[in-house]
Amino acid sequence: MERPDTPLSPDTPLSDVRAVVFDTDGVITDSARVHAAAWKEAFDAFLRAHPPADPEQRRPFDVRDDYLRHVDGKSRLDGAAAFLASRGIESSEGTVRAVAADKEERFTRRLREHGVEAYPGTVRLVHALRRAGTPLAAASASRHAGELLTRAGVRDLFDVLVDGAEAARLGLPGKPQPDLFLTAADRLGVPADRAAVVEDALAGVEAGRRGGFALVVGVDRAATGDSADRLRRHGADIVVRDLAELLGEESK
Repeated sequence: MERPDTPLSPDTPLSDVRAVVFDTDGVITDSARVHAAAWKEAFDAFLRAHPPADPEQRRPFDVRDDYLRHVDGKSRLDGAAAFLASRGIESSEGTVRAVAADKEERFTRRLREHGVEAYPGTVRLVHALRRAGTPLAAASASRHAGELLTRAGVRDLFDVLVDGAEAARLGLPGKPQPDLFLTAADRLGVPADRAAVVEDALAGVEAGRRGGFALVVGVDRAATGDSADRLRRHGADIVVRDLAELLGEESK
């Protein structure tokens, strides 16, 4: 196990950037599973109440495939609309908002009851970057990002937080558009072409690539099938299963 004071290796790809922007859910905190579970409950309830005409499209929401393909990294409204469209459901704005609100209620209840933790490998990497003097930002499409980071005990490790509430206030488009990450980098005072983005979602790595970031790191939490290749195809320069891998040989 790595020591908490593991230094940042000069061989790590992150040694060449001046700032790092981290996605929150699934990268910093183990909250993607909570989001996925809440989405499953909300979507399955909707499919039971409003079954599509095609029996194949009535299958339950898959917390791996459907989550990664349609909702991971996106705002609640964009995620709800994308999944319903994938099942051939022509939904009104009211329907999309109702499903998104149901998911929000279920997620909030799960968060209050069970909380979340930060990934140890991410925390070790963040500490190493801070000791190296690298400015760090946390970014998320979720309005709960600040609460998640605070509950996990890592909010103070990041110089900047741009969450879903701030994105809505600024009118930022959701991923795969890069605006969320570009705003975070701008607030760190570092241009995108000198900064890195760390993401676990397909939409997120694509956003990093579209934003012209110097390095896009994909975190393959799923580690199944072609998940790593899919991250690369969507824009990741490198893919790791745990961010402690970026600490280099000295961490092993």
